[in-house]
Amino acid sequence: MTTTTTTSSGRVIRDYDQTLWRRILINREFAIIGLLVLVVLVSVVSIRGFAQPITVNYLLLDVAPILLIALPMTLVMITGEIDLSVGSMVGLASVVTGVLTESGAPFEVAALAALAVGVIGGAFNGFLVTVVGLPSLAVTIGTLALFRGLAVGLLGTTAVTDFPEMWTALAKAKIAGTTIPYIVIPFLILLAIFVVMLHFTPFGRGIYAIGLSKDAARFSGVHVERTKFILFMLSGVVAAFAGIFYTLRFGSARGDNATGLELQVIAAVVLGGVSVFGGRGHLHGVVAAVLLIGVLGSVLRLAGVTSDVINIITGGLLIFSVVAASVFAWVQRVRAKAGPPLRVAASPAP
Repeated sequence: MTTTTTTSSGRVIRDYDQTLWRRILINREFAIIGLLVLVVLVSVVSIRGFAQPITVNYLLLDVAPILLIALPMTLVMITGEIDLSVGSMVGLASVVTGVLTESGAPFEVAALAALAVGVIGGAFNGFLVTVVGLPSLAVTIGTLALFRGLAVGLLGTTAVTDFPEMWTALAKAKIAGTTIPYIVIPFLILLAIFVVMLHFTPFGRGIYAIGLSKDAARFSGVHVERTKFILFMLSGVVAAFAGIFYTLRFGSARGDNATGLELQVIAAVVLGGVSVFGGRGHLHGVVAAVLLIGVLGSVLRLAGVTSDVINIITGGLLIFSVVAASVFAWVQRVRAKAGPPLRVAASPAP
């Protein structure tokens, strides 16, 4: 018999009464994966030059920062929070790396300092959200401006371009015998860590519980504030790591690096099936959504479409995904109110 559990937020959690293949294949994440495969196949057939190795290489290099930042952003948004400061943190980490390198410090020391800045920035966001009790939207809008202002203030309008050739070459190098850049390796390591943490640990179950109902999670023994604080720190340090890669890939540290990157990350996370209200989302859907947006952008650029039109198409796709999710949730609520079908038990034999 199918049973339902209703949380304080009014959401209904159904038991796993469907078969495994239906739970895996009939969901929003698999729809995004299917759409990604369809777009890739159509692009290979119809767009000349899309299947060339150099196109694949540049595509992965372009989406690498978004892929990296989307991992902790997914966990943050599942708890019902958001971090809009990640793009500015990428720029701040880039500037810290450039300023320290220009002053004579070894690049390795500069990179570690940039990672430390990411930890501090994430901890600052987490402190304001979890200890002071401010809404994450307001906090991270403020730190978005704060981190960007610090980046521009440290470097001004100049740019640092003198970095060790070994590191800049490594950031753009490809794995031997393939067209895949080396940045994919640390991404896959981080992906494995975040997948295990979110889907296979009590910490990850606590993240979902916080998104569904913060009060219920607290009464269940979940350390709500501590969990959110850790997630904001992870978001900061991964954004700083993406800033170091961004700097090496383009060979330039500027205060305006990665401007607007946070909007691309959030668009990909929402498109990948993460609910803006928290409590729902999976990493494989987010990764597929990032690749889908990257492939669409690459295909449209090869077709001669301007960047403004690409932004319009991406925004329309995001709006459609949000509307479709709302409609799907409404259908589920209607079905939940209707209740399970009436089942009549057979009378026992005398």
